[in-house]
Amino acid sequence: MTTPDELRLLPWSGPGGKPCYLSTDDPDGYMSRLADSIEEVQLNTASDLLDEASEALDNQGTSLDDMRCLVKELTGALRDVYRVATSRGHLRATSDLSESTY
Repeated sequence: MTTPDELRLLPWSGPGGKPCYLSTDDPDGYMSRLADSIEEVQLNTASDLLDEASEALDNQGTSLDDMRCLVKELTGALRDVYRVATSRGHLRATSDLSESTY
């Protein structure tokens, strides 16, 4: 089993918006694969929203309501991408530490 400092931050929140963590030694387990899959969807969604934002900014006819909606979606995507980056950075840091102990 992993130690508490090796918990994986999952790409979704629990009740009250609290972070969810996974404790496992199996990076190919069901929950690990599910988290990887959801992270991939989140990153792809953020990429698509960036394209939409670029188009909206270039279009003088984009309404204020459309821009507000886009900003709301971008805020959610940025939150997701930040969580993925935090999780992957933590995973990499713990991996680097375990490799340097040999």
